[in-house]
Amino acid sequence: MINRSEILQTIAMIDQQHLDIRTITMGISLLDCADTDIERSCTKVYDKICRLAGDLVRTGEDIEAEFGIPIVNKRVSVTPISLVGAGTGAQSYVPYAKALDRAAHEIGVNFLGGFSALVHKGMTESDRVLIASIPEALAETELVCASVNVGSTRAGINMDAVAEMGRTVKRAAALTADQGGMACAKLVVFANAVEDNPFMAGAFHGVGEPECEVHVGVSGPGVVQHALQSVHGQPFDVVAETVKKTAFRITRMGQLVAQEASARLGVPFGIVDLSLAPTPAVGDSVAAVLEEMGLESANVKTKLFRGRKKLKEVLEKGGYFVEA
Repeated sequence: MINRSEILQTIAMIDQQHLDIRTITMGISLLDCADTDIERSCTKVYDKICRLAGDLVRTGEDIEAEFGIPIVNKRVSVTPISLVGAGTGAQSYVPYAKALDRAAHEIGVNFLGGFSALVHKGMTESDRVLIASIPEALAETELVCASVNVGSTRAGINMDAVAEMGRTVKRAAALTADQGGMACAKLVVFANAVEDNPFMAGAFHGVGEPECEVHVGVSGPGVVQHALQSVHGQPFDVVAETVKKTAFRITRMGQLVAQEASARLGVPFGIVDLSLAPTPAVGDSVAAVLEEMGLESANVKTKLFRGRKKLKEVLEKGGYFVEA
């Protein structure tokens, strides 16, 4: 039963503590867009994204206006292109990137992720083609994001892929040197990638996911900091419990938006992802949260790493997935 106090708390979180829905992300499977001809495949990719995500931005704006909840970004993630293009025999996947970029502009989203490869245990020929295409693809597109998974806890780290991605990052930076190396801002190299991540630039739609689904990413460091101020100086188990309770309140709002978007778009609801990502706004800092938990500002590099790890552990023990 929702009471007046909870309603006022939610209003305060949005109005004063910088709580927002960072993103509504629609994940789309492109496996049925594979073709032996890359141009036909690109056409299928463009058509499918426009068909399924055509109402995403309008729906997000309608929910934002109706509920008064800020929704910062509307995004799309797709099946890793290294899988979609494997049957084409093409020596470059830049045409895929351009098709994705055209679709993203057509439907009006902020970003589109999935120009990706998963090489944590080894690389196929298609993975090599995609990685080689990343610098040019990101330099010649505006809204496309790329990611490469180079390791996992189970398989270890693919050091050949790490070395290749180091060279790829340098080439991407060189191609966009006149833009401050902007291509690198749209590229993620990571380990232990998840299949339903709504956050860019590492988002892609995993092969274990349904045909289409909606994910929501929520950001609220300011809310967590405000809650911790009420237990300043208390034992760490009290702090941990406060963080978990606050995370529940934040996630509940994300679930409301996700379920509403799912119903209006007619696609399944995926996940709510609670992000620790800060914004430039005063009072919306992860570092401030860690200091409120008792970390000193001095020697901050090591302590921030340890504190952030501890904060993630606290949230994940409460059943939340936290994007690093």
